[in-house]
Amino acid sequence: MSSTLFRTKRVEQSILDTEEPEHALKKSLSALDLTVFGVGVIIGTGIFVLTGTVAKNNAGPAVALAFVAAGVACALAALCYAEFASTVPVAGSAYTFSYASLGELPAWIIGWDLVLEFALGTAVVAVGWSGYIQSLMDNAGWEMPAALGSREGADAFGFDILAAALVLVLTGILVLGMKLSARITSLVVAIKVTVVLTVIIAGAFFIDGDNYDPFIPKQQAVEAGESLQAPLIQLMFGWAPSNFGVMGIFTAASVVFFAFIGFDVVATAAEETKNPQRDMPRGILGSLLICTTLYVLVSIVVTGMQHYSRLSVDAPLADAFKATGHPWYAGFISFGAAVGLTTVCMILLLGQTRVFFAMSRDGLLPRFFSQVHPRFKTPHRPTILLGVVIAVLAGFTPLTELAALVNIGTLFAFVVVAIGVIILRKSRPDLHRSFRTPWVPVIPILSVCASLWLMINLPAETWVRFAIWMAAGFVVYFLYGRSHSRLGRHEETSVAEVEKGERGDTA
Repeated sequence: MSSTLFRTKRVEQSILDTEEPEHALKKSLSALDLTVFGVGVIIGTGIFVLTGTVAKNNAGPAVALAFVAAGVACALAALCYAEFASTVPVAGSAYTFSYASLGELPAWIIGWDLVLEFALGTAVVAVGWSGYIQSLMDNAGWEMPAALGSREGADAFGFDILAAALVLVLTGILVLGMKLSARITSLVVAIKVTVVLTVIIAGAFFIDGDNYDPFIPKQQAVEAGESLQAPLIQLMFGWAPSNFGVMGIFTAASVVFFAFIGFDVVATAAEETKNPQRDMPRGILGSLLICTTLYVLVSIVVTGMQHYSRLSVDAPLADAFKATGHPWYAGFISFGAAVGLTTVCMILLLGQTRVFFAMSRDGLLPRFFSQVHPRFKTPHRPTILLGVVIAVLAGFTPLTELAALVNIGTLFAFVVVAIGVIILRKSRPDLHRSFRTPWVPVIPILSVCASLWLMINLPAETWVRFAIWMAAGFVVYFLYGRSHSRLGRHEETSVAEVEKGERGDTA
């Protein structure tokens, strides 16, 4: 039984599956498209909100170093993703990579994990987008009825119609084709990057050097607590991460990591890329480098404009400009944040549908969902199904407490991909790798350690919820996926043919 649970799917077979007419995605993306997708999904709520939170509570002006630390952790994982995506250019990202290196059960687990990660990420961002739009409407004198507004913090029954509508519209765009999605993303990303560059350039003129003193505030220990909400590291080792000081920077890094989530989504589009061997590494690493640079510059500017102890938690960038007597920039930043979140939502939804599609094509989910649209060549069935489910989720559910599940899901995927690189190097040294992760196994091991460190800094309650979702995944796999696996059926057919041949020889 253990041999069937850890049976691997050959890379050659994965690539052959992409050539089946009814299950083949259209190749239309370039390296620029992939980079734009990466920037589009990475730059979102994190840069507009988390900067103030971690500067005020954990790192002070050294929040710039926290962004660097989180960026380095992501870069280690990105190098592993780049090798896999160029070697196995098939939809599914970490799920497909795991199937080729670790086996069917680990692949199912990571696929199940990614479905949750991208679904919650899409819903959380849609609710955040709705909040920005309602804020802009309030500034213009238009008030959204309470029953149709954001559900965050609401006591009465209601439905966030804006969040749901956004998901449904983006679902329609994804059904119509990847090239249309890329064009819309390019336009929105241009607006978003313009806003970020405006913050950096304009804010540089309002920097007061005294605000950087001290750059790394004196360390303050966090009192140990008994709550399940405490970070796992506190419950395991009896002590909590520190506020400020050098350790405060690493604590801040585990928080701002949320701002980097998304570069791995680029890997889900490998099958729809014209030249994945060349362009996937460029898209993954290029988008991460661009966003890390922008994050560091923004954090330096905003902590120089206003002392870290006075930064706003809800809207630090906008409020920093208000504090310097330039409220016009605040409205411009809010507009940019609202527009920019649309691409984050769309690309997360894109990533989820491709993982779902890949699992369906392998038989681990119903094959009904692996047929592409005859005209648009997109996986329209899972896109529509998941779009409707997430729209309902975003409309009815306050998701702030569940947002941390997005972090743990992503980090878990990073660990699996890094381990997979080491295993595939050993098991298939003959594979052509147009991009090779340097210093294997050192880089993958460092990636695993960095991801695990960030994971244990997450609340213990997040681990409990994650374990429940994984347990549900095991049930689904053993009740459906294992018996419907195409790989398993191919093996049974091969064994039957061999046995038939042996009986014939005996006769």
